[in-house]
Amino acid sequence: MERTVRTERPRWRIWVDTQRKIVSFHEEEGCELLEFYNREMFMHCVDQYTCRQYRYQ
Repeated sequence: MERTVRTERPRWRIWVDTQRKIVSFHEEEGCELLEFYNREMFMHCVDQYTCRQYRYQ
């Protein structure tokens, strides 16, 4: 019996605009894409932007 191996890693993406202090969970023009393959790192980054009073959309 063959096993199917899942090769795709889960990823989390956010787009950040440091000028307007905005974090977006969808593609946004003029924002920098940040991509995470580790949930803990993603959550840590979101927490850091929250501490810096970034707005989410």
